[in-house]
Amino acid sequence: MLDPDNLRTLVAIAETGSFTAAGVRVHRTQSAVSMQIRKLEAQLDRKLFERQGRDARLTADGELLVAHARRILKAQAEA
Repeated sequence: MLDPDNLRTLVAIAETGSFTAAGVRVHRTQSAVSMQIRKLEAQLDRKLFERQGRDARLTADGELLVAHARRILKAQAEA
């Protein structure tokens, strides 16, 4: 079971391109955001981001998960 808070953070990083900017959006510190992504990566045994300095780019697995995350979060909001 994937934690919706972690999925929300994943989507925020994908949309902002930055762990720091995503933290502002989801009201968490950059280190908390990093920990959430590490948990997702460990849970799925997949690398979700390529980090390039301060920028974060989704891997192919990350792109796939973001698409699922958006649908999951939308369904939750509708419920």
